[in-house]
Amino acid sequence: MSYKAPLKDMLFNLRHLAQIDEIAQLPGFEDAGFETAQAVLEEAAKFNEQVVAPLNRAGDIQPSSWKDGVVTTTPGFKDAFRQFAQGGWQGLQHPVDFGGQGLPKAIGAACIEMVNSANLSFALCPLLTDGAIEALLTAGSDELKAVYLEKLVSGEWTGTMNLTEPQAGSDLALVRSRAEPQPDGSYKVYGTKIFITYGEHDMVENIAHLVLARVTGAPEGIKGISLFLVPKFLVNQDGSLGKRNDVHCVSIEHKMGIKASPTAVLQYGDHGGAVGYLVGQENRGLEYMFIMMNAARYAVGVQGIAVAERAYQQAVAYAKDRVQSRPVDGSIKASAPIIHHPDVRRMLMTSRGLIEGCRAMASVAAAAYDAAHHHPDAEARRQNQTFYEFLVPLVKGYSTEMSLEVTSLGVQVHGGMGFIEETGAAQHYRDAKILTIYEGTTAIQANDLVGRKTLRDGGQTAKAIAAQIETTEAELKRSGGADALAVARHLAAARAAFVDVVDFLVAQQDPNAVYAGSVPYLMLAGNLMAGWQLARALLAAQANQAQDPAFMQGKVTTARFYAEHILTRTAGQRAAIVEGAASVTALPLDAF
Repeated sequence: MSYKAPLKDMLFNLRHLAQIDEIAQLPGFEDAGFETAQAVLEEAAKFNEQVVAPLNRAGDIQPSSWKDGVVTTTPGFKDAFRQFAQGGWQGLQHPVDFGGQGLPKAIGAACIEMVNSANLSFALCPLLTDGAIEALLTAGSDELKAVYLEKLVSGEWTGTMNLTEPQAGSDLALVRSRAEPQPDGSYKVYGTKIFITYGEHDMVENIAHLVLARVTGAPEGIKGISLFLVPKFLVNQDGSLGKRNDVHCVSIEHKMGIKASPTAVLQYGDHGGAVGYLVGQENRGLEYMFIMMNAARYAVGVQGIAVAERAYQQAVAYAKDRVQSRPVDGSIKASAPIIHHPDVRRMLMTSRGLIEGCRAMASVAAAAYDAAHHHPDAEARRQNQTFYEFLVPLVKGYSTEMSLEVTSLGVQVHGGMGFIEETGAAQHYRDAKILTIYEGTTAIQANDLVGRKTLRDGGQTAKAIAAQIETTEAELKRSGGADALAVARHLAAARAAFVDVVDFLVAQQDPNAVYAGSVPYLMLAGNLMAGWQLARALLAAQANQAQDPAFMQGKVTTARFYAEHILTRTAGQRAAIVEGAASVTALPLDAF
């Protein structure tokens, strides 16, 4: 089934929620107003609809393959990536000093959603490269930047992040890969890394691996981890590629989804040691890697929105085409397309509401990132950075959990045909599952939300956001109208549930009781933040009804549905956290 980029919704968010014309007032973004955003998004839509999306099904049927250390990607991927790079899409958000376009994250996020909707497996390659670029921009030496950044920003080379080892998954204190200093200032790197996305492939000439390892004699635990750049091919002084480095792909994983994306097992140093270059300072590797991880976590949240959008579009098309049973209201006297049936409408509206809410939340988060990095006022930068950091685990955690619900509903709308691989509905469901796992599971995002984003400041940031939501409630009440008042009522109840949970977490002395409710807290907070943005969208749609009446009414209707059917989940989540903490750990371990 073909993909059509949801440009109207993306541009609505950019104009009315992310305030793109205000972002264009920030230093460095002067040419990045709404007209620029519209032009860029329209071009991204054309490219992804016409070039990338048609390869999605092929990647599931003909996944990447490994033979004798060589990884061959799905037919068509190499040419599509060449066009992606030539179009400047890899460098969209990156500095002009290194060949990028320097556009705001608010614009870039919409383009990232499109390429991920078009083809999740394909999009993972530039996603990881973005993370490598961010790490080098922040901590790389001038020499490393000079050699690698332009090549990465242009898409001529790609990048990876190498954290996980067979014995070290989320607990990076267990990393055993080692690095031995050399007289010329380089290091020899040894070890095994697993789950390395696009760790080996045939789409570009060189790959820059960002690798966590311990320098000989470093402290134990996370304090002794350093970050190294280890290229697939060494680079000569004139910039040309030299000999093959001692890093080799010994296998790729066989996965339930994202099959076209090669997930590599990489072996470093079996033939004398892989040449690596220290990024930043020794023993600060985890700090630098988190730069990559935070960029990737936001992007994975956008992946959740993207795959949900693709599944939703396919479900809508099927529901309009599949004829089955008479409508219960008797409006049609014969069997009708299933979109006439109330429960199918409920499933489609649930999907639409969740997608639009998460998209709006991600767009607003991106705008906060732009202000945090470009606003001339230091206090404004601080406030926006705090807001962005609070939203990142929600964008990642809530949006990816949402994608499982929506892709599952997509299969359900198809009925038995959804269980048949030939329809393609199952691929979206299978692809989406990894999103709640990689770059930190939902529980890891939730622990971050609880520990670093809520408890660390005694709930001040969470309550400051709640106060902003209360302001939106007042605006809804002033606007009058049944839709606005209904949304205001449910938004207020969800906000109150959120504040109750924050108070409970801050006051609680038992860490097990706190973290037993961490994922429900993330889901409650994500639900509330998405619902808040849809409430803002309702206000903007009412104020601009004449511009596009049908579209604007759709925004209003979707916001009300979300409030009545999805925001209402927060009451149960609050009860589970505040009243049900003890039962989570009550059962003796030997009873399981």
